[in-house]
Amino acid sequence: MSLPNLAPIPELYVSHESAQKLKIEAGNLVSWDLTPRQICDLELLMNGGFYPLKGFLSEEDYNCVVEDMHLANGALWPMPITLDVSEKFAEGIEPGTDIALRDQEGVILAILSVTDKWVPNKANEAAKVFGADDLAHPAVNYLHNTAGAVYLGGPITGIQPPVHYDFKARRDTPNELRAYFRKLGWRKIVAFQTRNPLHRAHQELTFRAAKEAQANLLIHPVVGLTKPGDVDHFTRVRCYEAVLDQYPQSTTTLSLLNLAMRMAGPREAVWHGIIRRNHGCTHMIVGRDHAGPGKNSAGEDFYGPYDAQELFAKHQSEIGCEMVDFKQMVYVQERAQYEPADEIADKDKVTILNISGTELRRRLREGLEIPDWFSFPEVVTELRRTSPPRSKQGFTVFFTGLSGSGKSTIANALMVKLMEMGGRPVTLLDGDVVRKHLSSELGFSKEHRDINIKRIGYVASEITKNGGIAICAPIAPYTATRRAVREMIEAYGAFVEVHVATSLEECEARDRKGLYKLAREGKIKEFTGISDPYEAPATPELRVDTTGVDVDHCAHQVILKLESMGLIKA
Repeated sequence: MSLPNLAPIPELYVSHESAQKLKIEAGNLVSWDLTPRQICDLELLMNGGFYPLKGFLSEEDYNCVVEDMHLANGALWPMPITLDVSEKFAEGIEPGTDIALRDQEGVILAILSVTDKWVPNKANEAAKVFGADDLAHPAVNYLHNTAGAVYLGGPITGIQPPVHYDFKARRDTPNELRAYFRKLGWRKIVAFQTRNPLHRAHQELTFRAAKEAQANLLIHPVVGLTKPGDVDHFTRVRCYEAVLDQYPQSTTTLSLLNLAMRMAGPREAVWHGIIRRNHGCTHMIVGRDHAGPGKNSAGEDFYGPYDAQELFAKHQSEIGCEMVDFKQMVYVQERAQYEPADEIADKDKVTILNISGTELRRRLREGLEIPDWFSFPEVVTELRRTSPPRSKQGFTVFFTGLSGSGKSTIANALMVKLMEMGGRPVTLLDGDVVRKHLSSELGFSKEHRDINIKRIGYVASEITKNGGIAICAPIAPYTATRRAVREMIEAYGAFVEVHVATSLEECEARDRKGLYKLAREGKIKEFTGISDPYEAPATPELRVDTTGVDVDHCAHQVILKLESMGLIKA
């Protein structure tokens, strides 16, 4: 009996001997330092996770994938896997060049033989792949504001896999998993894709899915890049390990997937199916709103709840992996057990309990009880270790507004009020102080101002991560930069944006430092509000105007906001 899902799959690595030679030769090549996302993509290209890809997509393949989810040769592939580089780097690279791809420590992982170089239409890529060119989508924001402007394509020669220092025993290549399944005699394997901790409902759901498919279970969480604001993978893996004992050992295994998710909903589900097939799975559980990023700019869900399941079902034979329906499991109090929501005949006569992800986060944030029927005590303990109640976490208050609007004055008053309360260290990262200690070499061009704000954001994120309070008061005129800082900080704690919305006329009338006068005379170039735009925040956590109002009142507004968010105890 031939089992194609368990036969070895082609990898892009050369032999150990060739790799040693190539390492030396590659030392003289032009090299590109990979971003964390590119390292995830490269690892799955090299180990066969992205089979049948032989490297980063050519321009022809890219266009076919974007337009109709297939490679030029007709094979199903829904996600553009491209090497995005800066315009400056691309200038010196022509098709026919070999470049060394290095990790962030400078270790050479692979050689890319460049066959294509092009400038993509990113708006079209966003609309076709993610369904809308909407910056509220994290991958669309990444595409426009982080990714390089030029794409390179071509085959990969793999030299060595990226090094992971964490959870080594839990990381498996497609061929290692296939060999493991062969050894245990597993024929049918159902994969469970997750980027969240597992609770009792997930356990019931995965049990049931494996039973229905008469298959073994692979819990296959993503530990590459997920969505900003997700629980970090270290905490999640400790949670998975804590619940593994709840599964029968002979039928279940846990393996980590180093994938950079795009949160692309329907296309992402098809992509996940192909990746799971490559890892030897025969079935995959596809959830409601699978890999959805949440709300769009209009406040509606990006994708319909069943769009992913419909697209997966349509392409199931090409994917080579069968879909198992994700049933919504709810807890029936009278029977003390989980049951599929749509199979409860006596709905009106029983008490149905359910806790959403949002509600769980609220309970963690406020230190409220999380009942045993909802999750495992071991999982709750792990989650509480990394997300204590909000009143004990670090956070950042980020003031933005025109020069002279009163940001620094309110920030100073706020700092004193928070220090009076005590309990957490408070650091003020004021514009002038930061310029002196962090950014003394920077000028005031748009590029330099952006670098300065991102440095402030980085320091604030470190303070937040370590349980302190950071108060920042730069002008920060650009929406995209403020968003980048928000994402940096929200990985560790709350980000409270305060727009000091004092009018330009009022700021110019104050002009304590005489800067507006010089800007009007053309002596200061690119001055915010005069010769350079200020993009006011659309939805800050708080807006204050200092016109005719004393500083103490404004600082008190911020304190009230922090109290209402649970960041400080009343």
